[in-house]
Amino acid sequence: MNASEIARVQAYLRKLIGSDRIRVVKPVRAGLSVEVAIDQEVIGTLHRDDDEGEVSYSMHVTILEEDLPAAAPLPRTR
Repeated sequence: MNASEIARVQAYLRKLIGSDRIRVVKPVRAGLSVEVAIDQEVIGTLHRDDDEGEVSYSMHVTILEEDLPAAAPLPRTR
């Protein structure tokens, strides 16, 4: 993805989610994934797909189990 695409996708995500804290980060070297971050925490990767001239972008969000809150106890049934 080039710098213009990254800026456009970042603007779209910020508007969609309603937060200027979202950043789309260009990889430091070619071949690496474009990252999506909130503040300094990377939350996923962004991928560009060109299928017969139709361009789309997909975002893969990674959630680590260790980052989730503790599970609430299940209600008891009779």
